Amino acid sequence: MKKFRLFTPGPTMVPEDILLAMAHPIFHHRTPEHREMAIEVCELLQYLFQTKGHCPIVTGSGTSAAEAVIVGCLSPGHKAFVPRNGKFAERWAKVCKAFNIEHTTKDIEWGYGVKVDDVKQAMDADPKIDTVIVVHSETSTTTYTDVEGIAKLCRERDAILIVDGITAVGAIPVKMDEWGVDAYITGSQKALMLPPGLGFAAIGERAWNRIEGGNMACYYTDIKAYKASVDTGDAPYTPANTLILGTRMALRKIKEQGLENIWAETASMAKAMREAAAAIGVQVFAKDPVDSVTGLLVPEGVDEGKLRKTMKAKHGFHIAGGQGDLKGKMVRFSHMGYVDRFDTLGAISALELTLGELGFKFDMGAGVAAAQKVFSQS
Repeated sequence: MKKFRLFTPGPTMVPEDILLAMAHPIFHHRTPEHREMAIEVCELLQYLFQTKGHCPIVTGSGTSAAEAVIVGCLSPGHKAFVPRNGKFAERWAKVCKAFNIEHTTKDIEWGYGVKVDDVKQAMDADPKIDTVIVVHSETSTTTYTDVEGIAKLCRERDAILIVDGITAVGAIPVKMDEWGVDAYITGSQKALMLPPGLGFAAIGERAWNRIEGGNMACYYTDIKAYKASVDTGDAPYTPANTLILGTRMALRKIKEQGLENIWAETASMAKAMREAAAAIGVQVFAKDPVDSVTGLLVPEGVDEGKLRKTMKAKHGFHIAGGQGDLKGKMVRFSHMGYVDRFDTLGAISALELTLGELGFKFDMGAGVAAAQKVFSQS
């Protein structure tokens, strides 16, 4: 029997003990049992985001939490800058447009992260900008943005910084309070090793002050409604309590392992994948690569669809393709959550076998050897 390994950058693999935890008999959410669980989860989320801020949970995808924070922080009279360097950066500009939020954008070549100077130039050109929305790990382009540097600039300019950390939080260094980020968001199905269905936000004091002083243009994702429930363990609407049960176990496991250890291991797996690609003559797409997910350009003459189909059907590895203009040109491998070095070596081996079957010429085994060398030195 073939073992199946999910290597897409969301959803990611879910550990068996978390799946079993969510099989616990259903219980009502307006009970002491649920409130006790929810309070613990919020405290664990503070550790995850490295913040003392409030951490509300929205039943929905990461997009639901992002929409709640963006709309909450950008009542009429405020203006956002949204640099677009991938599909998810583009999404936050679309949210602004959908809610008639005043904003300006800048298109950045895919594969590059947002630079501090990009933000500085936009703010210099338009002093009305008082909010910046960036993607820490742009999943579609597997690209890294310097959030720490941008946060410092935003503090100097007294601007609110909202960060999409959906494939960053729990995988690569995220230090919300130390860096001075005002709001971070993530989703359950990435580094948290859970099924889809929950959006998590971490909101600092400056962002809350902005939210409380504004008027929400939404109902279910009105983030004000969630703040009061954070400290009491309640929820404004019916929560996905079985998913929250799984979240508690996942966050306990993350804290037990230690974020610094997780960050280091993620970096090691990403480096191994990039070194393996170089060894077999496959190009890494991103010029500013992120460690949570690696994007590889499909070699000339190789059919991207056949590559992914063969890896899944024959070797049991489900990887992701490219998005937007990169569709058919790139494949993506996750390094988040319930994945380890030997899973990564297996994915590299499966990639080599598949490329060989599809006619790509290289030294078979060179990628695995390069990855093993990385692991032996870390």
